Amino acid sequence: MARVHRVVVLAIDGVYPFDLGIPSRVFGDVGGRYEVLTCSVDGRPVRTNSDFSITVEHGPEALRTADTVVIPPFVTTAVTREVPGVLLEALGSVRPGTRLVSICTGAFVLAAAGLLDGRPATTHWVVADLFREWFPQVALDPDVLFVDDGDVLTSAGAASGLDVCLHILRKDHGSEIANQVARMCVVPPWRDGGQAQYIQHPVPEITASGTAASRQWALENLHEPMTLTDLAEHSHMSLRTFARRFTEEVGMSPGRWLIQQRVDRARHLLETTDQPVDEIAGQVGFAGGTSLREHLHAAIGVSPLAYRRTFRAAPSPVR
Repeated sequence: MARVHRVVVLAIDGVYPFDLGIPSRVFGDVGGRYEVLTCSVDGRPVRTNSDFSITVEHGPEALRTADTVVIPPFVTTAVTREVPGVLLEALGSVRPGTRLVSICTGAFVLAAAGLLDGRPATTHWVVADLFREWFPQVALDPDVLFVDDGDVLTSAGAASGLDVCLHILRKDHGSEIANQVARMCVVPPWRDGGQAQYIQHPVPEITASGTAASRQWALENLHEPMTLTDLAEHSHMSLRTFARRFTEEVGMSPGRWLIQQRVDRARHLLETTDQPVDEIAGQVGFAGGTSLREHLHAAIGVSPLAYRRTFRAAPSPVR
């Protein structure tokens, strides 16, 4: 039987309750594959940003047993350049090689502890300028939902915490499991980490001339050759207008979105069927197996055969 992966969530005073519960919500009901523990730096109750405190079951000793450590965000008024010594001591007990994950302002803790030096990272766009001023040694990208740098992952605010946890689940156990959990959470199963945070962009007016119908049409016809012109014509818009509205509504260009959908469909087929790579490529609209291999490698860094070897074994269904 596979070893249970232990996720330890470190709650800090001023924590946002919504974000604190994300790891348990995503990892806590995946057929026993994960164990989620919540701890504080001293084992005492933790103040939230709301009008209540939370009693946790574990102290900092839980961090020594973690396979993944998640640091949820806390109120920006509590963000300081120097973190308390007791917090640094707690983080110092984390075993080398443990996967580290931050949500929103949690990145300040990792940066202050020197764990992001020379690495790419992100945080909420509201505090990005302050983060960059305090930690110039970190390669901050404030425009993305999350950054996966192998054993360290950082994410922007709130909903992107769901995105990064689902991304981790997908890496660990494949898209089928991640999609099931996303459906249970009633959230989109996939938002690319490189997708832009919605920063100072007005919400597009909902009209009948939006791009949703064309996106649905594209998903139903992924196996067909498809260009930006085809999508624009389906929406009865000019190329320029369609591209602008699409980016406003989705947060990425039509071309990038289309490739992402094709890669995601290919991953599903690699996991759930024995079809040859060239056949899968044709079903998702790539020119051939070579094109699929290139796009899959660009997206997740592995070949189709390596991906299939990792995830082909049918997992037990999520409870």
